[in-house]
Formats: sequence, C-alpha cells, structure tokens
Amino acid sequence: MNTPSRELTYPNPGSGLVTLLSGIALVPAGITAIAFGGSFCERGHPALGVPTIVLGFFGILAAILLWKGLVLVNPNQSKVIVLFGNYVGTLRRDGFFRINPFATRRVVSLRAHNFNSDKLKVNDLRGNPIEIGAVVVWRVRDTAQAAFDVEDFESYVQVQTESALRHLASMHPYDSPHDTEVSLRGASDAVNAELQKELTTRLQMAGIEVLEARLSHLAYAPEIAGAMLQRQQAEAIIDARKRIVDGAVGMVQMALEQLKAHSVVELDEERKAQMVSNLLVVLCSERGTQPVVNTGTLYG
Repeated sequence: MNTPSRELTYPNPGSGLVTLLSGIALVPAGITAIAFGGSFCERGHPALGVPTIVLGFFGILAAILLWKGLVLVNPNQSKVIVLFGNYVGTLRRDGFFRINPFATRRVVSLRAHNFNSDKLKVNDLRGNPIEIGAVVVWRVRDTAQAAFDVEDFESYVQVQTESALRHLASMHPYDSPHDTEVSLRGASDAVNAELQKELTTRLQMAGIEVLEARLSHLAYAPEIAGAMLQRQQAEAIIDARKRIVDGAVGMVQMALEQLKAHSVVELDEERKAQMVSNLLVVLCSERGTQPVVNTGTLYG
C-alpha cells in the first residue's frame, strides 16, 4: 500500500532579482533619510527631523527583511519551507526567488544517492554463516515525508537496507543444487528484484524512491569457507560424473543398435553384457585405457 504524498508546491514565490534590487535601492534611501533627519534636528526642526530619521531606519529594516527572504535553489535541489511551525510548501524549481522572510527553509537534495552497505555477517536459510552486502541507488521522491516523517532520512535508508539484507538472506540458501529453488548465488536477478521490492516498501514512508538495488558482496563466512568449497567441489564432481555416465549409456545403446541394424555381428546376452561393461569402462574412465587385441575366436 502506497503512502499518500504530503508534498505541496510553494505558492507564488516572488522574483529574487527584483527583491535584491529593491533592497539595494532602499539602503541608500534610508541612509539619506537619516542624514536629512539629523540635519533638520540640528537646525531646530525636530518635528520634521525625527519622523525622517524613523522613516530611514524603517527603509533599512525593510531592505534587511527583503534580503532575508531571498532563496537560491540549485538544479536537482529543493527547499522545504516552514512558516511559524506550519509546512507551507516546497520549492523544486531551480532559480532565485523571494519568500516570506520569517519562514525557515531546509535543503533537501533531489539527486540520486549511492549507498554501499557494510559487509554483514548473517545466516542463510540453512543456517550457514555468510557475508552479504548491497548497493542501493535512491533519491527523495516526497520532500515533506523525508523532512518530517523520519528523523534523518539518510540514516533511515542505511538502517532499513541492512534490515532488508538480513531478512533476504534468511529467506534463501546461499547455494542450491536444484534449479527450481531460488538461491542467493544462483538466482541473482530474482534476488536483486526481491531486494528492491522490499526496500521500496520499507522506504516509501520516508518518501524515498529506490532506483536500483543489487548485491555487491556474497561469500561464505571465513570459518566455513574451506568446508563449503570442498562441498561445492564434491557436488561439481558428482554432477560431472552423472553427465559422463548419462552420455556413456547413450553411446553404448547407440552402438548396440547400430551393430544390430547393420547385422555386423550377432551377440548373445553374455557377450552384450561384456561389451557394455568394456565400453562403459572406456568411456567413464578418467585415464586412457589400453586396448587388448583378441587374435582368436570371439568365444576363444
């Protein structure tokens, strides 16, 4: 279930350049007014001089307030605006703007971020200790959720990524001899897709979009790496032997069928069994076999 977006667009930001120029014009005007007011007071006209001085100070104060409301938004950056404790909107457009000078603003980057997790030591589905790590590419989708719904969205991404990795490792074995079983090593595409889906669910509360998630490190823990390597080698040898035997049986069957089809020689059951035995030894042996030439009769 998707969390509804909380982000609002800041309403009608003013032109920052016009505001900057207005403030520049107000400062000398205020200084000039203060100078004229002082001159009037020295000439014995305080009723005219004091208001002029006050007006000059207000002009300088207005310039300061205008400048305080200036906001510069860089490309792929946003400013979250809060006025008197209320969220009023987000500036996503890059440019130079004027907002309410009493508003506070928080910078939230919209760029893509890379997070490379540490190597975590966890147990897989079969209880084997393994080391696992991931790379996550993410960016902020909803600035309001990222700013207000979690304490620190960058730290939130790190913690949730590690939690998702531990859960993923506990759901699958490191390796599996069966093609139908999803393993961490043998089905990397499916595992990466599952990791991205789980991270998307976990991070949507913080307004984070997961662009890519994949395993960057996967290995047995050092204390069992040697034993697991021996087991993998044994499984590879057994698999290779099985393929060799399957191929040898097929070749023997083909040889018998060819001999019978072309009437090369008639063999009784005993001679067939001997021939099958000899051919299997030749085809399945790891070393080269030495032929024995029979110079007598077939039954001699």
